[in-house]
Amino acid sequence: MPTTYSISDLARELDVTTRAIRFYEEQGMLSPERRGQERIYSPKDLVALKLILRGKRIGFSLAECKELIDLYDPSSGNRKQLQTFMDKIAARRAQLEQQLLDIQQMQLELDTAEERCLAAMAETERKQGVRA
Repeated sequence: MPTTYSISDLARELDVTTRAIRFYEEQGMLSPERRGQERIYSPKDLVALKLILRGKRIGFSLAECKELIDLYDPSSGNRKQLQTFMDKIAARRAQLEQQLLDIQQMQLELDTAEERCLAAMAETERKQGVRA
């Protein structure tokens, strides 16, 4: 594994666009060195970008991802970062469970509305059939 990466190395390795990488840099989430116009990314930037992408996949906001990145401290075994990550995972899981309950409730309400519509349509057809 190289000790530094170009923007195209990171983009290729993590299957993201260079534009996305520059965006995360503008947000203060990555901090490459500069050699003239060239950006030189460190292994820490690679880890941060992996964390951003994983966070996005599980529904974390950019602010939450940035908070986790800011807690990166390999000298402490990243204990605080990992605990914060676990707390955020638990909160996200609870949020998803509530959303699932909300969706199930909405499906029941849709079922009820559909049954009422079908009954009303059948009643209308019955009344029209009686008149004919």
